[in-house]
Amino acid sequence: MSRKGLMEQDLSKLDVTKLNPLSPEVISRQATINIGTIGHVAHGKSTVVKAISGVQTVRFKNELERNITIKLGYANAKIYKCEDEKCPRPMCYKAYGSGKEDNPLCDVPGFENARMKLLRHVSFVDCPGHDILMATMLNGAAIMDGALLLIAGNESCPQPQTSEHLAAVEIMRLQHIIILQNKIDLIQESVALNQHEAIQKFIQGTIADGAPVVPISAQLRYNIDVVCEYLINKIPIPVRNFTSPPNMIVIRSFDVNKPGSEVDEIKGGVAGGSILWGVLKVNQFIEVRPGIVMKDENGNIKCTPIFSRIVSLFAEQNELQFAVPGGLIGVGTTMDPTLTRADRLVGQVLGEVNSLPDVFVELEVNFFLLRRLLGVRTKGAEKQGKVAKLTKAEILMLNIGSMSTGARVIAVKNDLAKLQLTAPVCTSKGEKVALSRRVEKHWRLIGWGQIQAGATLQVPDAPKNLFA
Repeated sequence: MSRKGLMEQDLSKLDVTKLNPLSPEVISRQATINIGTIGHVAHGKSTVVKAISGVQTVRFKNELERNITIKLGYANAKIYKCEDEKCPRPMCYKAYGSGKEDNPLCDVPGFENARMKLLRHVSFVDCPGHDILMATMLNGAAIMDGALLLIAGNESCPQPQTSEHLAAVEIMRLQHIIILQNKIDLIQESVALNQHEAIQKFIQGTIADGAPVVPISAQLRYNIDVVCEYLINKIPIPVRNFTSPPNMIVIRSFDVNKPGSEVDEIKGGVAGGSILWGVLKVNQFIEVRPGIVMKDENGNIKCTPIFSRIVSLFAEQNELQFAVPGGLIGVGTTMDPTLTRADRLVGQVLGEVNSLPDVFVELEVNFFLLRRLLGVRTKGAEKQGKVAKLTKAEILMLNIGSMSTGARVIAVKNDLAKLQLTAPVCTSKGEKVALSRRVEKHWRLIGWGQIQAGATLQVPDAPKNLFA
């Protein structure tokens, strides 16, 4: 259980009511604040995350070859400040990976004997900037507390995805944004100043109005300490709910067994995701909804939740006894690993048995459409495509939490739409959904909505002998 320099966690002494996002025994081992990196493709989002946390978020072969992010990447970083008051800022701020001990020595010349204090443990949600991957970006936006908006200094501002991401962030009501003007090492000072004006003009009247603009070079790790300072001072600690029954959205899932393992060596399935509220504990019984989805002989959809028990909890390489909201948590279970392999559980909800929200097959959504398509350059004088009204029987894509599903419009009246979902979704009334439409072979964000009502599925109860 013990890693050098990290605080121990003891389940028997755990009092959930006394926890907060800065409790030392929590931030020693896991991140409690989620920060998204957003912006246009190839503006340096993953490089910035790597510069701050030391973790390469691009992990998949096809991503490495093309040097773009395809799946949501995750990386945790601990942000420290030197305890010596005389240590000059911004050099007194420093970020390390999440396995670093809680009070390392300061490395500013002249202050080598001073200890550093752990102030934050953040998790970076590294979103793809490619337009075809907008859905992945929206799934990430569902769990962010703040965002770093990247703008490359050597290209004009704004680029198509820059505006599309900013709109997505506005929909999700993300208040806290820090703008990073990247690749500053590639341009002259005058160009940087001109672009700074362009950035200010671009963000005027948006949710990012008044956000700080920090010039950086992610490759050369220049000004990264300033970014750390802003992460501490500009992004407030989110209010979390630790006392409700836990609820976690699954963002990836996998089978950790090697091919050809003996039957008695097989480990249960692992689900990775972000806890929205509540605390998950080792040995707790859990339920995953909607679980296994099938059609009966009449073609009606039915779902069977998966019931299981937590055997281990991890945040990156740090083992946990209990996990709180924030960061990506890996949950090891007693589930059949074939159910979790290759991201099969993505979009499902995991939580305490009999406490999860309903499973919907039809939704009534109160929607708002954007006036124009974002980030699409249409032919003709830089005019962006107008968004047409919703029509009956058209197919849309919905993003709810981390779930992307197709939806057929059954009826539209004013700003209410009735949608039939292609896959059942576990969600609740009042949740936000993002709507995308197929435009020139790509799914484009056209608006968003809020769930008002819907048709739910009958979900079977937990078996009586589950806790035996």
